[in-house]
Amino acid sequence: MMTVNSAPMAERLSRAAWSRMLWWRFQLFHRHRHDRLVLEEVAGRPIVVLPQVINPKLFGAGEFLAESLEGRLANGSAVLDMGTGAGLSAVVAAREAARVVAVDINPVAVRCARINVLLNGVEARVDIREGDLFEPVRGERFDLVLFNPPYLAGTPRGLLDRAFRGGDVIERFARDLADHLTPEGAALVVLSTEANTTSALDAFRSRGFSVAAVCTRDLKSEVLTVYQIGPDAPAARGHLQRPVR
Repeated sequence: MMTVNSAPMAERLSRAAWSRMLWWRFQLFHRHRHDRLVLEEVAGRPIVVLPQVINPKLFGAGEFLAESLEGRLANGSAVLDMGTGAGLSAVVAAREAARVVAVDINPVAVRCARINVLLNGVEARVDIREGDLFEPVRGERFDLVLFNPPYLAGTPRGLLDRAFRGGDVIERFARDLADHLTPEGAALVVLSTEANTTSALDAFRSRGFSVAAVCTRDLKSEVLTVYQIGPDAPAARGHLQRPVR
């Protein structure tokens, strides 16, 4: 008979097995697409990925965040795509937003995002900037902030690893978020069960934000969740056409 505690343990073991299997599949079939110049189709968009930039097709969190936004953003909104990487979420948001600012600390990612903005014909509405978190947008406020943070522990070992390991990035993002939201503004942040989700969400709650899970995706090896974060997460949806599902 399965005990109360054995079900979570079985689930963890199952996910560990899936993770190992996916690692081997990656090594055998997809390694050639990682940390190389490739052209992908992601969320229905052509996306060039340069070396030293995370590939949003191979690592699902970025694609999931972009797809959760598709067709839901109210016209006329100002959007900040934090940690833009290859620029996928900025490209998707620009189809409906009036203005998108995309930021990344990785200079190669900044170049990559600029290429994809041009490739997708949204350069008139997207401004790509290099810098650490909110530093490049000091004094500016946005209706919606998008963030696919590096949520693994440890110090990054290079440019590409900044997309996976962020140290205190989530805490610093939570600390400064309120200064960059409009009164009805909110953030959409994607987190994985591979991370310390409780600690990450506590960083927002401890600063007076409400947190609401708005959509999830089970990748077998991990579960991704997009959280809506704002002064009143269920109510701060003035710049989304309808709640994300």
